[in-house]
Amino acid sequence: MVLGSYQKFKKEGYSVSYTINRMFKDHTFDDIDSRTRAALVDHGFGVLTEIDVQATMKKKLDIDMPQYRILGACNPKMALQAIGIEPRVGAMLPCNVILREVEGGIELSAIDPVASMQAIENAELTAVAGQVRDLLTKAVEAI
Repeated sequence: MVLGSYQKFKKEGYSVSYTINRMFKDHTFDDIDSRTRAALVDHGFGVLTEIDVQATMKKKLDIDMPQYRILGACNPKMALQAIGIEPRVGAMLPCNVILREVEGGIELSAIDPVASMQAIENAELTAVAGQVRDLLTKAVEAI
């Protein structure tokens, strides 16, 4: 399992739990969105889905909230490998990356694929999830 970048990421003070988190100050939401998409592409991911939670809550519930966007990111090679190991893993794909406006800046949170795959007790799948986590961590570092 490739964890070098992930372990370095933890040591440098980034927040890691079931998500890989990073805060950005002095940047606009749209700037971080663009930089996130570019970093994902540079690390083999494509954005398959996008949910503008702020707009959805306004439209459906007439509630105002800070900017909040969910990007569904997929690395096709890794997804194919995971599906080959466990065909129903698609129910847990793609890897969600959220951007949200918080006091003091923009928070980015990417799912930790290893944490999300714990529900499936399969060592081979966990190893693939570790590779995906490393790629996501590198993408977040690159923003």
